[in-house]
Amino acid sequence: MRLSRYFMPILKENPKEAEIVSHRLMLRAGMIRQQSQGIYSWLPLGKRVLDKVNAIIREEQNRSGAIEVLMPTLQSAELWQESGRYDDYGKEMLRIKDRQERPMLYGPTNEEMITDIFRSYVKSYKNLPLNLYHIQLKFRDEIRPRFGTMRSREFLMKDAYSFDLTKEGALHAYNKMFVAYLRTFARLGLRAIPMRADTGPIGGNHSHEFIILADTGESEVFCHKDFIDFDIPGAETNFDDVAGLQAVFDKWTSIYAATSEMHDEAAFDVIPEGDRLSARGIEVGHIFYFGTKYSEPMGAKVQGPDGKEHPVHMGSYGIGPTRLVPAIIEASHDDNGIIWPASVAPFDVVVINMKPGDEACDRICETLYGGLETIGKDVLYDDTDERAGTKFATADLIGVPVQVIVGPRSAAVGEVEVKDRKTGERETLTVEAAMNRLAGR
Repeated sequence: MRLSRYFMPILKENPKEAEIVSHRLMLRAGMIRQQSQGIYSWLPLGKRVLDKVNAIIREEQNRSGAIEVLMPTLQSAELWQESGRYDDYGKEMLRIKDRQERPMLYGPTNEEMITDIFRSYVKSYKNLPLNLYHIQLKFRDEIRPRFGTMRSREFLMKDAYSFDLTKEGALHAYNKMFVAYLRTFARLGLRAIPMRADTGPIGGNHSHEFIILADTGESEVFCHKDFIDFDIPGAETNFDDVAGLQAVFDKWTSIYAATSEMHDEAAFDVIPEGDRLSARGIEVGHIFYFGTKYSEPMGAKVQGPDGKEHPVHMGSYGIGPTRLVPAIIEASHDDNGIIWPASVAPFDVVVINMKPGDEACDRICETLYGGLETIGKDVLYDDTDERAGTKFATADLIGVPVQVIVGPRSAAVGEVEVKDRKTGERETLTVEAAMNRLAGR
């Protein structure tokens, strides 16, 4: 992508409305624009990051055996009345009517709708276990939306829903998602700690929030510091291995970790003082097992091996991609801007032409741009006429992992400078060596 043809509205000044680093940097880098309170448009640079986050989420959901669907944002109030949640959910739910005066709502979550889909088609235990997920916009009318897309009213969510004949099967489904979440967040460059959590309006009796530690976190969390060094399950993980997944779950829940709502001061005090970790945290995922809370009132039953009908045991599992993007920034930035993990960076490389119009600079930049794109790299080519300082500031702000700087002096002898955005290290290489180095990243 040539920057001269790209839409990336950079702001030079810090926006006054931005309270935290991620909100400030997302606005300055032209990733998002606020349309109204708690509602944002995702501009091209932000959309590229969001798409890469979604791709990793999808890969890990698919790896665990979940199957993707897509449900509508608008839902019939009848389903929620059937489950008993319509009046209980509160003012966060946006209630509306269509032109026939039928009560509807902008879905804050999809337990009722997925249960309706399930009961319409699945009648036998032979079709279980089943886990269906989608990535879709949700709306919750937050009383105080803040921190940009970290806590907005309209947001993107990956929500998955598992169906099993028995509680034992449902807990295995829970463990699948538990492990899939550990892997997902690690691939996004985050160390997420699963913590016992309140189930809130979702309901149920088994719940964990996945928390990343950050100074700008919304609430205080408490845990054992050993979590920082726990190994993440590998790509070879067998999601059908009941005992193996249970062992992972047992390890990650063997030491103390809790959100403020579930905090037990006495239990925390038992931990040696040097091993206690009290910090602010950002929730990036939440998983629930709630048994037959929805299947019983909504008649989601299957015929078991005994020939009788049984209400299915269910769980739900949420990740907020539009929340994850600012969370990643909170965990990875410096005074100059964002430092993206390579897995979600909007571009792999930015090629900076220090003197457009110089024959050697133009030729080398075109060679790098075309060659890197040919081998599958996402490349941003800064071919603009901006001053050098502006080009460097923009490259640092948007956080592309590698900068290739092409100036007239180095270009005259066939060399370029390669800068690592995270470490700041610079190295002068020939064009061929730079190409080979970047091809291997």
